[in-house]
Amino acid sequence: MPSASLSTVPTRETGPVPAKQPPAAERVYTHIKDAVLERRYEGGMLLTEGELADAVGVSRTPVREALLRLEVEGLIKLYPKKGALVLPVSAQEIADVVETRLLVEKHAAAKAVPAGAALINELSELVETMREQAAAGDLAAVSITDRAFHAAIVRSAGNQILDRLYEQLRDRQLRMGVAVMHAHPDRIAKNITEHTEILEALRAGDAEAATDAVQRHVSWVRNLAQGNER
Repeated sequence: MPSASLSTVPTRETGPVPAKQPPAAERVYTHIKDAVLERRYEGGMLLTEGELADAVGVSRTPVREALLRLEVEGLIKLYPKKGALVLPVSAQEIADVVETRLLVEKHAAAKAVPAGAALINELSELVETMREQAAAGDLAAVSITDRAFHAAIVRSAGNQILDRLYEQLRDRQLRMGVAVMHAHPDRIAKNITEHTEILEALRAGDAEAATDAVQRHVSWVRNLAQGNER
């Protein structure tokens, strides 16, 4: 039996495989969460399943699944047949986050001394990135980099339990940070200055100065968010 020629063998063109989209519920979850953290969906805003389904291009079923997940995280409150209310940041939540941050960050700053070259370089780059983002007016990006600066110091302490605890504050920190920067855009320059003070204290190997700088800087978040100080 004659063998088939190569020309008769079916072939298939190969090309880049299209990236697989995340599940619908995950896309809705990410859409809502990002919008809440960046204040495109502000506290007190009522979201409906239909509007969210249209915004993401999905049915209502994955919307319900995403909303249930976000309610567990404390970002929204579900009201049957009405929709989902975006929860404002409360004064108690602000106080709790600041208290936890001070406990973790002051300990980490003291333990970071003497700071290695890798940490100093990372913090220097983050401060410079914040300057660039501030100049571009990207407040959401500034808030993310701001948080990354503090997270790098916590991570340098080498305590995985503290690192995980701090990570649990991430969403609340980002949301508060964007809110404060929108309300007090002049504060961005002060944040960068205070980050530089923390950086220079670590560079100098001065643990007391580093923890004092962290105390002043993090306490401002509570005062500004509550409208007590500029």
